[in-house]
Amino acid sequence: MKSQKTNNLIFKINFNMKKISTFIMMALIFAFIFNISVQAQDEKDEKAEGYVFTTIKEIPSTPVKNQYRSGTCWSFSGLALFESDLLREGKDTVDLSEMFVVRNCYSDKAKKYVRFHGNLNFSGGGGFSDVIYVFDNYGIVPEDVYEGKEIGEENHVHGEMDEVLKDYTDAVIKNKNRKVSPVWHKGFNGILDAYLGDYPETFVYEGMEYTPKSYSESLGIDTDDYVELTSYSHHPFYESYIMEVPDNWMYSETYNLPIDELIEVFKNAIEEGYPIAWGTDVSEKGFSWKNGVAIVPEENLTDLEGTEKEKWEKLTAKEKKKALYAFDKPIKEKEITQELRQQAFDNYQTTDDHGMLITGMAKDQEGTLYYIVKNSWGADNHIYDGYFYASEPFVKYKTMNMMVNKNAIPKKIRKKLGL
Repeated sequence: MKSQKTNNLIFKINFNMKKISTFIMMALIFAFIFNISVQAQDEKDEKAEGYVFTTIKEIPSTPVKNQYRSGTCWSFSGLALFESDLLREGKDTVDLSEMFVVRNCYSDKAKKYVRFHGNLNFSGGGGFSDVIYVFDNYGIVPEDVYEGKEIGEENHVHGEMDEVLKDYTDAVIKNKNRKVSPVWHKGFNGILDAYLGDYPETFVYEGMEYTPKSYSESLGIDTDDYVELTSYSHHPFYESYIMEVPDNWMYSETYNLPIDELIEVFKNAIEEGYPIAWGTDVSEKGFSWKNGVAIVPEENLTDLEGTEKEKWEKLTAKEKKKALYAFDKPIKEKEITQELRQQAFDNYQTTDDHGMLITGMAKDQEGTLYYIVKNSWGADNHIYDGYFYASEPFVKYKTMNMMVNKNAIPKKIRKKLGL
């Protein structure tokens, strides 16, 4: 039988052991909570950092505009090139009318569409060369003179107009009168008047009277200074060819360069202060307007567009991150080759999608080069006020074509092109 002294000793030992166990448990819990907090803070800090850009070179440009619900990016970007080039030359800021260009192109495209019996792409789309075409043949007017917003909308909404114009010309082509009416084109221009406004034959601007041609001449823009460039191997390099894209209704030609030399033109143009009208494809999963970044991830992103909620919920966290790249920090990008570009073009993975203006270069925190791009989707509620950053791999991979002042092209490349 244990003595009272022994019992007291055992009680004290048990009590102390419980205190030690409780202390250890509390210490472990505290360490666990601290570790989770630190990890969460690290993740928060890493996510908060995102992309950090440092500008290398920035070219002056006019304010960001909004093409809204119209397929007229080509007009916005082509005129943005001229507006920015005028600033480069030290001239006043101008705001040129995109819809004046659109109206003239639609009118002449309709005549060609009818002559081709409908075997031509007929839509609101176009190319940089269309802007040159209008300047040369019709001139230009300020935005205040011809806004092209006759239907009462605050922004450009062209869905109905595009459909009506297409139906009208298709009716002409059906030839129900057994010969084409001599007034059909007058009727077509009447539709353009209704949707975009009466044609400005003459106008008064800042106290002076102009015609579109005389106003264009007052700007001092020499359209012969501008050339289009691309890089595809199905045509000889250092020669020009008619680029096979649906919106090239005028069959305009573009000069063909190896991709590395095309990138030389991009860099040299920006370094010398010349803006670039840039035609590209923004349907890539690496393009994120919300995050203001366009990249080409080394690892292909899983296509989950249109998948059911149940399928999404079955994915692991790693699979979800792969499927929807978070754009939370720079990642390694693909090595772009001439062959990769050509495959994407031939397989319709790179298409004539969107025209914008490149106005500078920057680097992210990892040292990757990006081009600063002015878009035409408005500046409100956007992370970079209507601009975004396209990585060099993205530009190298997804450039359809570019238009630039020929003086921005390095001399050795100009010589190869005969310019």
